[in-house]
Amino acid sequence: MLSRLKPAVGAGPQLGDKRKKKGKRIPQLEELLTQRDFTGAIALLEFKRHVGEQEEDTDLWIGYCTFHLGDYKRALEEYEALTKRPGCNPDVWVNLACTYFFLGMYTQAEQAALKAPKSRLQNRLLFHLAHKFGDEKKLMSFHQNLQDITEDQLSLASIHYMRSHYQEAIDIYKRILLDNREYLALNVYVALCYYKLDYYDVSQEVLAVYLQQVPDSTIALNLKACNHFRLYNGKAAEAELKSLMDSASTSFEFATELIKHNLVVFRGGEGALQVLPSLIDVIPEVRLNLVIYYLQQDDAQEAYNLIKDLEPTTPQEYILKGVVNAVLGQEMGSRDHLKIAQQFFQLVGGSASECDTIPGRQCMASCFFLLRQFDDVLIYLNSVKSYFYNDDTFNFNYAQAKAATGNTSEAEEVFLLIQSEKIKNDFVYISWLARCYIMNKKPRQAWELYQKMETSGESFSLLQLIANDCYKMGQFYYSAKAFDVLERLDPNPEYWEGKRGACVGIFQMILACREPKDTLREVLHLLRSTGNPQVEYIVRIMKKWAKENRVPI
Repeated sequence: MLSRLKPAVGAGPQLGDKRKKKGKRIPQLEELLTQRDFTGAIALLEFKRHVGEQEEDTDLWIGYCTFHLGDYKRALEEYEALTKRPGCNPDVWVNLACTYFFLGMYTQAEQAALKAPKSRLQNRLLFHLAHKFGDEKKLMSFHQNLQDITEDQLSLASIHYMRSHYQEAIDIYKRILLDNREYLALNVYVALCYYKLDYYDVSQEVLAVYLQQVPDSTIALNLKACNHFRLYNGKAAEAELKSLMDSASTSFEFATELIKHNLVVFRGGEGALQVLPSLIDVIPEVRLNLVIYYLQQDDAQEAYNLIKDLEPTTPQEYILKGVVNAVLGQEMGSRDHLKIAQQFFQLVGGSASECDTIPGRQCMASCFFLLRQFDDVLIYLNSVKSYFYNDDTFNFNYAQAKAATGNTSEAEEVFLLIQSEKIKNDFVYISWLARCYIMNKKPRQAWELYQKMETSGESFSLLQLIANDCYKMGQFYYSAKAFDVLERLDPNPEYWEGKRGACVGIFQMILACREPKDTLREVLHLLRSTGNPQVEYIVRIMKKWAKENRVPI
């Protein structure tokens, strides 16, 4: 949101300087403007207009005040009315263009700006419009017209910000601050850049400088809330916004949409469908947060519909497109979606600006995960593990990678750290944990996982896993139990063969004194539940041994 406001940084001073000279004839108005009490100024101007005492520039002032209040629709009405009057001041066109710009009406903004006489403000506005239109040739042309003056440099810094060149923007702001310590608001812009660079504690320190002087600033308090959200949690962030909303004037419309959006984020998506759809393309992050909301609701198709036409320009957009394609690809079994996801992750993780950031390394881990190169996955996840000790999603992926590389002992430990019931009920979690239990010689725990499941296709798959993995590991008792259930559910001859082998395996272990003799009774019970003619021969041999060794059956 701040980046959208930066283009108008130069508009205030230019118009304000001109008007302040005339304002000497209206001391009350000048005082209100100095205090930035735009609501009071509008009330005074409208009163003068109502009683017939208005000056020739009263309408201009009303447009100026409504613009700075964030009431762009009202400002638009005032400026459009002025352009229709005979002998209209040509400077009105650039003010109208700025208003169109803040309403997102970029084509109209360009048309209006080109009707205005050449000025530094016009150049700055056209500079920003070239960025919005993605016209690099025009962008460079207007860039060359910028001068080493504060307004032009602020405009350049805002373009750097919107192109994710945050350090370049910081350098400009700091250079201006060195010569103009009184420009306190630039600390907010610097703090925002640090926020975008994930230096939330540094952002907070820089922001405090401004808040000491302007404790009720909407933008600064909102940014402080965002820092609290990143550093602490949503409740801490919401508390900051609550104090802002309690103190804000009811007539103050500025940033209300941004605050509504952020409250949804701080509350974990609560009210997302009521608030976010109407704000799409008003606030850049809205589309991304709505996509995240749909992913959290397991609605990958809706998330994909919302993001499929978005041309990513920032790492966050590339990452989110990657995540959506990965989820959809896994749900649909689509290799194409998984390939696209892998490419997006590789693009971010391999870029010079992101390769050493936490998200960048997570992207490379995700890329290798999709390629099933789990040794490489662990290299990247190990490098950021200390930041995600209690993160269930991270631990879920980390444990899978550990298990896939054969380190089932550590994988089991990490799986058991997970607290999320949603993940613990996921079949991927259950099946991997069962495999870890079996590999770690704990087949009983794997069997208990099956017993907790309701009969379904997934429970059938888990039985197959337990039956086969236990057989491979020589844990024949639980292998036999699993094959027995499988055989009853599906009379496939392979299941009888598996059960027969497992039962014979248990008998061998009893003979080798590696299994209690009492187990033989249950083995005989499992065998007799099958109508196969081979059963009687096997049972006869086992009963003969039991009789000779005085084992009760």
